[in-house]
Amino acid sequence: MAVQEGDKVPAATFKVMGATGPADVTSEELFAGKTVALFSVPGAFTPTCSAKHLPGFVEKADDLKAKGVDAIACTAANDVFVMDAWGKNQSVGEIVMLADGSADFVKALGLELDLTGRGMGMRAQRYSMIIKDGVIEKLNVEEGGAFEVSSAEHMLGQL
Repeated sequence: MAVQEGDKVPAATFKVMGATGPADVTSEELFAGKTVALFSVPGAFTPTCSAKHLPGFVEKADDLKAKGVDAIACTAANDVFVMDAWGKNQSVGEIVMLADGSADFVKALGLELDLTGRGMGMRAQRYSMIIKDGVIEKLNVEEGGAFEVSSAEHMLGQL
């Protein structure tokens, strides 16, 4: 069963690229005492993710922060090296690129997407959420191949 608004974010450990290489960051470190705009894409370097989803959050980062967001994070079921390369390719600035390489976090959320038949393995559905002090305040999950409710613009209207 998928998480719902009002639920606590499940405990997880992500990989991020640190100054000396891959590093762990926990959900507690990411979300405790902060308002975080988290969004997830099915895959780094994929068409909609690279052309619209991530660029929208890059473009609207200052607007989100002006409305009280402390941090913006992007996650995908990709490894830390892919997420780091994609972040550099997209000039993400302060957006935290979270690798959920084994899809453990998205499975704990109940928002996984099985793309094995397309050769992509287990991925995450396209979604966004506003998390306040570790609790999901707003949850926006896309239907099918849509890209509407998980956008930065939609999130701005929820803050």
